[in-house]
Amino acid sequence: MGHPALLDRRRAVLVLIDLQEAYRPVLHGWDRVCEASTLLVRGTALLDIPLLVTEQYPRGLGHTAPEVAAHFRPGQAVIEKLALSCCGAAGFLDALVATGRTQVLIAGIETHACVSQTAHDLLAAGYQVHVARDATSSRRLEDAAVAWERMHAAGMLATTAEQALLELVRTAEAPEFRPLQRLLKERQS
Repeated sequence: MGHPALLDRRRAVLVLIDLQEAYRPVLHGWDRVCEASTLLVRGTALLDIPLLVTEQYPRGLGHTAPEVAAHFRPGQAVIEKLALSCCGAAGFLDALVATGRTQVLIAGIETHACVSQTAHDLLAAGYQVHVARDATSSRRLEDAAVAWERMHAAGMLATTAEQALLELVRTAEAPEFRPLQRLLKERQS
């Protein structure tokens, strides 16, 4: 068993929100966010956890950062959106429901806009929402700080990329533990 607030690989889906090229020069902590997001993409793939990817107006903001997208599984669909909340994008909720998952682990940008609005909407829809703090950011730190307070007050569960992956694998007896451990050690290098 386990506490219901812990991430469970049978119930979790990773949602990567709008980690796009136009934000590279302006996002606070871009490299940290890309590194943590890549860790989540790679780690959840090892654990066979579904991934949903969104891009906000890609004609204007570009596509997902190549250092992250390089680790997508073959044929990974990307949901284009104009709404800030992923829940307002055509096809997003259908894709989420199709996974059969009830826990949503979020990475991406910006914390105070698309991440926060998505988290709030998913909570309202009955999902358990976890947000990886090291895999999110905003252009301005004060905007992100207020968003974290609001998401927490609404019921979001804060985590980090490593904490989330360790919760998802649960035991060193899992066949995926050693490959996951290697991923975590790569990050420390």
